[in-house]
Amino acid sequence: MMFDLKKFIEGYQAFDEREEASRQAFLYYLRAFGENIWTRDNLTGHLTVSAWVVNPAGNKALMAFHNIYQSWAWLGGHADGDRNLMAAAQREVEEESGVKNLKVLSKLPFDVEVLQVKGHVKKGRQVAAHLHYNLTFLFEADENENLVVRSDENSGVKWIGFEKIERDCSEDHMLPVYQRLIKKVLIRKQG
Repeated sequence: MMFDLKKFIEGYQAFDEREEASRQAFLYYLRAFGENIWTRDNLTGHLTVSAWVVNPAGNKALMAFHNIYQSWAWLGGHADGDRNLMAAAQREVEEESGVKNLKVLSKLPFDVEVLQVKGHVKKGRQVAAHLHYNLTFLFEADENENLVVRSDENSGVKWIGFEKIERDCSEDHMLPVYQRLIKKVLIRKQG
């Protein structure tokens, strides 16, 4: 699904102060760089998508043990020029976990976050520190579907109960993001 990204971010209703700060930074970045955020050619930062994949009961998330960050994390990656951001998020789930049967729970992004990425080595090349202007999409999948490890990116894929994510995620800066996603899912489930 393609949509006007700037218009979406302008009208997006943030859930909390952190998300609002990210929304404002996202708007600033869009104004400053325009079309030059869609690929990794922009070394300052670029557009990424994540998938918050929950089970039908809405109490577990599908996560992968990310080799670069050495932590359990959501699934996702770079838009790499793909203007259909939801399709890009779905592709990342399939590539990183093997899950093919995703149910779309929200056609528009479910969450907005600007993430700091530390410098690291990927595929033998040094990558400088930069920002990810990230949109998260919400999906549901059957937790009995066969999971596949993609060894070049992760060394494990599993369903993690919401109450255990804080224990399994070693990236402290990601915990507030995951906690907000959990709150949003629980509110959605109630209403």
